[in-house]
Amino acid sequence: MNPALTSTTTGTGLRRLLPGMRVLLGIFGLLTALAVGVLYVLAPTTDRTFAWTIQPPLTAAFLGAGYAAGFVLVSLSLRDSVWAHSRLAVLTIFVFVVLTLTATLLHRDRLHNAPAFAGSDFLAQAAAWFWLTVYLVVPVAMLVMLVLQERVPGSDPVPRHPVPSALRAALGTESVVLLAVGIPLFIRPTTATDLWPWALTPFTARVVGAWLVAFGLAAALAAVSGDLHQLRTAAVAYTVFGALVLLAVARFRTTLDWGQPSAWIFLACALGVVATGAAGWWAAPGVRSRA
Repeated sequence: MNPALTSTTTGTGLRRLLPGMRVLLGIFGLLTALAVGVLYVLAPTTDRTFAWTIQPPLTAAFLGAGYAAGFVLVSLSLRDSVWAHSRLAVLTIFVFVVLTLTATLLHRDRLHNAPAFAGSDFLAQAAAWFWLTVYLVVPVAMLVMLVLQERVPGSDPVPRHPVPSALRAALGTESVVLLAVGIPLFIRPTTATDLWPWALTPFTARVVGAWLVAFGLAAALAAVSGDLHQLRTAAVAYTVFGALVLLAVARFRTTLDWGQPSAWIFLACALGVVATGAAGWWAAPGVRSRA
């Protein structure tokens, strides 16, 4: 029997998720679920329940949609033990946490545990310390586990489900758009007035930019990866992100000035993310039963 075929169909010799990576993903899943509750569900209350005050509430809900996508990424990754099927998800999360740590350190004075917010509610100050601790620890832990994971003996599955050309083109286009907006937002948050359809503070502009850059890089990697099976997890999360952003816009629709083209461009991009993610999700084969 062909060894390569045996490896692909039975899982023998494939690199598996390390126990340490599984633990780290599980912790990140719990943290993202908590962030979804505070940012997406309780978007108007960040002055009392979150690490820093986020206004308008639509910004908090947008970030919450990103964390919901992160929760989906880690949840589905934990269901599939093959490392190649989780690599894109883990790299997406790693890019986000590194950029968010950078934004946090640059805007440390906006956290509720800073001297300027000494009178903040206890919950808000505790959330700030929790946020700071998480983003100091998680990026380092993820970097260590990524290095260890890539050194695990074994191979990746042989690609058997090529990404359709139309889907590649759509992912490539969306990657360019996401990076073209996310990078300037992160590097020069003052550009938010030109690139974003509602007002952002420098801190929130950088965290929004972190999500856009992470998803932009994920879309670019997905466009060139060449295997739908390996993209399934990312496609599901991508769909969830776009759908929740659309729901947030519907919930806080008065935040956007619908007389401006930027509002409609934003809406079109969110719809495009849902359509592209759903297409990748629909086209991808289901996760195979483990032998």
